Amino acid sequence: MTTIEFNSSLTNLQGNLEAFAKQLTGNEDDAKDLTQETFLKALIYREKYVNHNNFKAWVYTIMKNIFINNYRRTKKAQTIIDQSEDLYYLNISNSHTDTDPESMLNAIELEKGIKKLDEEFRRAFDMYNEGYKYKEIADCLHLTIGTVKSRIFYSRKKLMSQLSEYCPN
Repeated sequence: MTTIEFNSSLTNLQGNLEAFAKQLTGNEDDAKDLTQETFLKALIYREKYVNHNNFKAWVYTIMKNIFINNYRRTKKAQTIIDQSEDLYYLNISNSHTDTDPESMLNAIELEKGIKKLDEEFRRAFDMYNEGYKYKEIADCLHLTIGTVKSRIFYSRKKLMSQLSEYCPN
């Protein structure tokens, strides 16, 4: 399939892809973002399309995988890990945590601590906290996975030592 044929086939699927994306996301803006990301991935990985007989299924699979990865990333970002002895954080009400002055102060101090990290460490740490996988971070920053893991580990250690007065233990 030539580049022109590939691009033409891809643009012909736009309406169908937007409808499928709307079914997946339930939101028109998210559906447009998902469609755009699908187009981008399809164009980037054009050489990987070798089957030449079911282009539509190939593109739909890309969209489905992007949606699943985004969903997992969002869920992971919302996960709470409570290491306190009596599960204090899991047992408190969520209704006041966002407006609690102590929580706001802790968040401000945490942001200051993150900003104090070296740029090379902060970038990997921020991406990890946004839900990116180690492989995605490594590809984006042109690093090995081991380097990414190391930078995230040392960023956590540095933050824990900087913010030790805020730990409940």
